[in-house]
Amino acid sequence: MQVSLWEKESFFSHKDVIIVGSGFAGLWTAHELIRKKPSWKICLVDRGIIPTGASTRNAGFSCFGSLSELMADVKEMGEEKMLELVNMRYAGLRKISKTFNSERIDYKNFGGYELFEKDGQFDKQKLEKDSKYLNKVLRKSLNRDRTFQLADKKIKKFGFAGLNHLVENKLEGQLHSGKLTQALIKDLQKRGVEFLFGVEVKAFEKASGKIELETNQYFNLSASQLIFCTNTFTGKLLPELEVIPARGQVLVTAEIPQLDLKGTFHYDEGYYYFRNLGKRILLGGARNKFADEERTTDLNTSNNIQSELERFLRTIILPGQENISIDYRWSGIMGMGREKTPTIGEMEPNIFCAVAMGGIGVAVSPIVAEQVSKLLLRKKG
Repeated sequence: MQVSLWEKESFFSHKDVIIVGSGFAGLWTAHELIRKKPSWKICLVDRGIIPTGASTRNAGFSCFGSLSELMADVKEMGEEKMLELVNMRYAGLRKISKTFNSERIDYKNFGGYELFEKDGQFDKQKLEKDSKYLNKVLRKSLNRDRTFQLADKKIKKFGFAGLNHLVENKLEGQLHSGKLTQALIKDLQKRGVEFLFGVEVKAFEKASGKIELETNQYFNLSASQLIFCTNTFTGKLLPELEVIPARGQVLVTAEIPQLDLKGTFHYDEGYYYFRNLGKRILLGGARNKFADEERTTDLNTSNNIQSELERFLRTIILPGQENISIDYRWSGIMGMGREKTPTIGEMEPNIFCAVAMGGIGVAVSPIVAEQVSKLLLRKKG
């Protein structure tokens, strides 16, 4: 099929910037660029009919980070890099709240909690010590007091079993990932940003002072600047970037009329996570139990993970409740880099990347977008 003149001079015309990937990183990058360059022709290209990788298939956490997760980050990356990542998360979450009102994206600030089991490695003394340390370093960075504090008295209120301790974090909330994605798309369309869904970029090359993109459709595209925001699905186009796929699986229960649980909850350094979704429980994670098989881009759920999630649901979260029905199961694919911080940079002149969101793209994408946009605009002059 040939391209018509009308199509060539409108939908498929040369763009100032093409962003490959319409997840949170791509959407926020377009948001940054169109605000600063309102006359630019900007187009987001995505192989899915909607954004599919992780942005619309996650657990809907505004993920600040739990106590044991941040302490593990200090051990692995050092205090400075841990703080850098926390600052990105905090600034990103504040930017979301300033850009969209709570009702539009179903944002609720019920607070976050981390569960610690009996006979585990975290006793009360260690939790108090770690909380004191993190509160001190975060106070300097975020200008907030007592970010983490013991909340053992709430264990009974929530009805959890097998736990000794609970640590509260008031900076974490929950939102509706699909509504946030839709809100970004609608706002960008109002500003003249274009979208091409169902279009996969197969290859790209520089020719005649522009970047030509080969697609899986009957047309090709061209741009002056190209940004890859494809997170996990970057390997085929930019094999020099090491982005490791990590499948995150989720289940959602049927409504539980007597449910009296509100908040976002973490367990095992954040590898398990759950929240209320109205009167339902949304539970995800456990990929650390089957790490090798979860390094995949296969979006199907697995019996191993789903069985483990159900075990955790029935023994820890809702002990003694026999008739719990599961209404939904799904998975999303996260992108992990060599380090936990996202990979942002210029791959070659006029070609940029913002990938490897590390499973916390909801929070960090607004700031990742600022950084890659600033890099592009500085090079553009």
